[in-house]
Amino acid sequence: MQLNHESVPFVTRQFPITLVCDSIVFQPNIGSLFRICEAFGVEKIIFLGIGNQMNHRKINKTSRNTHLHVPYQLYETKEEVMAFLIENEYEIIALEITSNSIPIENIEIEKNKKIALLIGNEIEGVSDCFLKKSHQITHIEMFGKNSSMNVVQATGIALYELTRKMR
Repeated sequence: MQLNHESVPFVTRQFPITLVCDSIVFQPNIGSLFRICEAFGVEKIIFLGIGNQMNHRKINKTSRNTHLHVPYQLYETKEEVMAFLIENEYEIIALEITSNSIPIENIEIEKNKKIALLIGNEIEGVSDCFLKKSHQITHIEMFGKNSSMNVVQATGIALYELTRKMR
């Protein structure tokens, strides 16, 4: 028998993870990011470079009201975001395929360390300035001919692996 929201056996838990969205602009992706972050107990989301594009009516179609439960902040510049992350001593992990990225299952998570997971724009990926400041750069190994996947799908896989390591 399929369980409903009230009868699932999962324990509510929050992890010291902040998702940093580098110029994610597609409203359905923004809503879906709220939903996946709520599902994985993410502490908060930082959105960079979307300004007043946060349309709650459009976001709600994919967030299913989770945008009301996951705290978020809007930043205008990369410098502001990096200053916040450095000042608050986050372990900065970029999710991007690069010449020096490692498979996500091989990343090291220090116990009790706050994590900032950086994800990139739907077309351009994670900005070079963020990649240069990241402590770790990780990728999801894929076995088809395509070298990328939707940002929300990739975020879901990354959050699963991070929370699995943190449990």
